[in-house]
This record gives sequence, C-alpha cells and structure tokens, in this order.
Amino acid sequence: MQKSRDRYHLWFPDLFNAKGGIQRYSSFCLQAFQSLYPNFDYDIFIKHDTKVPSNFSNLCFHAIGNWPLSLRTPAFAAYLISLGCLHRPSLVFSSHLNFSIAAYRLRQLTGTPYWAVGHGIDAWNIQNPALQTALHHADRVLTGSDYTRDRLLREQNLDPKKVLVLPNTFDADNFQIAPKPDSLLNRYGLKPEQPIILTVARLAKSEQYKGYDKILAALPQIRQAIPNVHYVLVGKGDDKPRIEQLISQYQLQDCVTLTGFVPDEELSSYYHLCDLFAMPSKAEGFGIVYLEALACGKPTLGGNQDGAQDALCHGELGALVDPDDLSAIAQTIIQILQGMYPNPLIYQPEALRDRVINQFGFERFKKTLGGYLEKHLESI
Repeated sequence: MQKSRDRYHLWFPDLFNAKGGIQRYSSFCLQAFQSLYPNFDYDIFIKHDTKVPSNFSNLCFHAIGNWPLSLRTPAFAAYLISLGCLHRPSLVFSSHLNFSIAAYRLRQLTGTPYWAVGHGIDAWNIQNPALQTALHHADRVLTGSDYTRDRLLREQNLDPKKVLVLPNTFDADNFQIAPKPDSLLNRYGLKPEQPIILTVARLAKSEQYKGYDKILAALPQIRQAIPNVHYVLVGKGDDKPRIEQLISQYQLQDCVTLTGFVPDEELSSYYHLCDLFAMPSKAEGFGIVYLEALACGKPTLGGNQDGAQDALCHGELGALVDPDDLSAIAQTIIQILQGMYPNPLIYQPEALRDRVINQFGFERFKKTLGGYLEKHLESI
C-alpha cells in the first residue's frame, strides 16, 4: 500500500540551465515521479543550476550553481548528506553515477537506500575506488541502454539483478512528420528534390566520436553516385576549425552546410529538411537524436559499436554500420538515399514514428520506472 507522504530526494547535475542528454533524462525522471506518485514529497537537489522555479506544495528545489566551480562538488556533497540526515528520505535517486559516493556515505549514516543512473562515458571504464564501492552498495543502478548495462556488468562485476535498463525517452510531440520546409530550403539554397544528409551534434573536440568527420570523409565517394547530395551539420563547438579544414581538404565547400547553433524550437524543421539522418558514432551512450529523427519519419543511420544499437533496436529501426569503415558508411548512405536499403521500414514514415514512440515514448519510460519503483515500495 502506498504511504500518503513518502519523501524522495532527487539528485540532478542540471535541470533548467543546460540542454544535454543527462539534463533531459533528469527532467523526464522528475516528470515520471510526479505523475506516478503525486502524493509524495520531493526534494530536488541540482548541482549546476543557478535559478529554479518557486517551490510547490510537494516540490522543494535546492540549487547551488552559484557556488564557485572549484568548491561546488564538496559543497554539493555536504548539502546532500546533511539534508539527507535531516530528512531521512525513503529513497535517494541520483541521475548521475558520481553522486552515488555521497549517497553511499548517507546510507552508512542513516541506512537510506539509493539508486543511481549511468548514461554513457560516465559509466564506462570507471577507475575511482570510491565510486566502485558506491556502485556495489547501491540498491539499484539504472542505465539508459543495454549497451551501458553490459559494460557496467563486465567492467565492474556488479550484481546483474540490481542493474536495470531505463531507456532514454524524448518528447514525441515536438517531432512530427512534415514536408521539407521552404524557409530552410531557401535559406541554404537547396532544392526540394535534392538528397540531404543531416547530423545534429555538439561539435566539440571531446566528442569527435560522433562521426560527423567520417561522413565528411565519405562524401567524395557518395558524390560519385549521387552528385547533388548535400550534407547539413547542425551544432556548434570548438571542433569547428578542424571541420572547416576537412571540408577544404575534401573540396566539399559546395555540398556542406554548417548551420551553427539551432534553437530547440527550430530543430524539428531540420529533421524535416533531410532525407537521411546519419551519425555513425562509436562512443554514444544512447543518442536521443536518433529517436527524434525516427519520430519525424526519417531513415536513420548509426554506429554499431555503442548505444546507437539500442536506439535503433539493433537494426530494426535503422541502419547500423562500422563507424571506422568509410566505405561501409558511404555505401550504406548511397543505398539508403537511392531507396535500395533492404529494411523497408525505414521508408515508411508513419510506421517508423509509431514504432519509436511505442518503444521509447514517455509513457513507456514512465511505465518502466513505475514498475521498478513499485517493487521498491513493496520491499520497505
């Protein structure tokens, strides 16, 4: 039987100021908790945000983003532990593995159970002994993909029974099927019938694994088969000078557009613009952009060595290629754009959209989390 006023502590790196994958995952977790258990009290601790909404009847926000960065980590840990000792919550839910070190210390002091979420590179090749210990003592470790779960189990020797998958989700209402927008065609001097490849990614030196440079390297081969192909790369970051150098090196100035930053409210228009979304990554924890492209009914290509395998359901919803094989990338893109790819589903926009929403929509996310929480409530 659900208690009337259970209290949960939710620990997030960001919730309002950032737009990354972990922030979005955290936001969906908060929405799911509120929807599943509206009578619970929630204290929401946010490490990097500076401004938060006013508190509600059962929501209390705590943000310490105004602390100097050099002091923020110890200050946040002290805050989590001190208020945890004061409140004695029924559960601590952390949307980042690193916070589990503080959760373990709180458990030692009060016995408070804790769950932690691993997303991608944050959960791979963990060497920190304190974090390893904290993960072994967690009541649950959730991961955004089977790929990350498998790596955690293999690398950290955790109990498989307590490592569960809560796949990433997305806001399907923001990504619909629509024609190529005239506004973008005119802005970039493109024709409606022109085959367009799209990648949406942070263009950061630390995230070159996303594979946009592989598409640039494959474009000369692609152009031999499809001379009027055009590549649109959405995103900004400190890797842009290298990208511009590659465009010059491969003589792609007339067939590549770098859009720079695109606001969230305009992003769906770029998915509508393309004929193929391609991001042959090799270190992606999952890749929400794949879900967004699929919800817009677009053929989608990802790498076969990371969490893209989960997002594309191991090839059921899209094409998976070796991200280091330029010839395979080129030939698969050519095949898709020429309508010859052997998976007919990728050419059925409505069916693609239905499948990805059924598999990864928020209702599925909430149902999965609710099942895990129900078992937790039964055990206390």
